[in-house]
Amino acid sequence: MTETWIILGATSSMARAFARAVSKNGDQVILAGRDIPDLEASASDCALQGAPIAEAIQFDARDAGSFAPIIERASELEGMINVAVFVGSMPSQDQIDADPSLIAGTVTDNYAGPATFLQLIAPAMEERGGGTVVGVGSVAGDRGRIGNYVYGSAKAGFHTYLSGMRNRLTRSGGHVVTVKPGFVDTAMTWGIEGMFLVATPDKIAADILKAVEKRKDVIYTPGFWRLIMGIITAIPERVFKKLSV
Repeated sequence: MTETWIILGATSSMARAFARAVSKNGDQVILAGRDIPDLEASASDCALQGAPIAEAIQFDARDAGSFAPIIERASELEGMINVAVFVGSMPSQDQIDADPSLIAGTVTDNYAGPATFLQLIAPAMEERGGGTVVGVGSVAGDRGRIGNYVYGSAKAGFHTYLSGMRNRLTRSGGHVVTVKPGFVDTAMTWGIEGMFLVATPDKIAADILKAVEKRKDVIYTPGFWRLIMGIITAIPERVFKKLSV
């Protein structure tokens, strides 16, 4: 069956790796983001990998006016409509402490913008049998930590939204995979101190594709982050508030 993947935030290294993977499966791809020349180069690569249709289109999580053209284009194509959300931004907590106005953009990029897009496209997905949503969150959303609690709170909100959307799309045959990566070697994490057990984008993309095929609900990637976050979330609040983790 023909499938189309709308990939939001397609200029990220994780998104590129995922786009190549689904292109090798023969799926159609719509690469959506702000840097059109970069997206067009990725689209050419996807076509070489096997995607019968590979197109670049403008998307900005902070501009709801950019959403409709993507949905309209996907609706013109045959087959199931799928969406993979790789959108996000991560100002440091120090930057946000110095300028709290950054909170609005952080919440929009990581939660409100992607959620609005998914809310708008959900009816078209349901009409065709549900499709699949891949929502990339973060282990940072599992517990508020002093080093990134604004970013983490936005991801936590997105996790909760995806849980509700999973409940909704299941009724029409669709599915939602919530992805919680740990540290990944991307431009967004470049230069951050204290990172450990850093994964490659290709590893994350492979784990996501496997989760889609097995219709997993929530995955940590790499998998050992489930144990790490289980330990972190189990620490009593009276102890946790004294830690710098």
